[in-house]
Amino acid sequence: MPLDTYLIFLMTTAVVVFSPGAASVTVATQGAANGGRRALCGVVGIACANAVFFALSATGIASLILASHMAFSVIKWVGVAYLVWLGLTALLSRGGAIRVRKGKRRSSLSVLFVQGFVVEFANPKALLYFAAILPQFLDPEAAILPQILIMGGTTFLIDLTSYSAYAFLGDRLTRGGLKDWVVNLINKCAGAALLYAGFRMASVTVTR
Repeated sequence: MPLDTYLIFLMTTAVVVFSPGAASVTVATQGAANGGRRALCGVVGIACANAVFFALSATGIASLILASHMAFSVIKWVGVAYLVWLGLTALLSRGGAIRVRKGKRRSSLSVLFVQGFVVEFANPKALLYFAAILPQFLDPEAAILPQILIMGGTTFLIDLTSYSAYAFLGDRLTRGGLKDWVVNLINKCAGAALLYAGFRMASVTVTR
């Protein structure tokens, strides 16, 4: 892979990954509720979900999913339902799955990982991105596998870097103690952001 092509791929992917979205809100809230280090499990979950999407795109399976209205709809609406549920629990429940709990750390590492994985894997925008972007940077005259490994590894590292920053940002915001009304405001903002992401996800379609 030529260096200039790789740098374009690197910058494009970094811009997309660092842009705020459902995954970044999720890990930031995990960091606020559980601490930055524990929230890294959610970060790894997101990175693993994107690694699966990348592998699907590399093998052409992603194109088959996008071509199947049923398969794409299932992924999309599962994601919408999950984000809406997370958003509503953050807004309305005192013990929601995504919710800052002042002075408490309740979520297990496996739960944090699963939350991160599901939020990202049920996001059809991620599937669309990898299915659309990967073929643009592959050089058909060079060996395909090394190119896929380089881009896949790069994407994984960008995911870890970006979402770790969001996780520790959430942790930082809640250090030193927060008043109850501030905690409540954070929960409502996180819930509203997740609901907005869910509604935006519902509008995602595949142009044929």
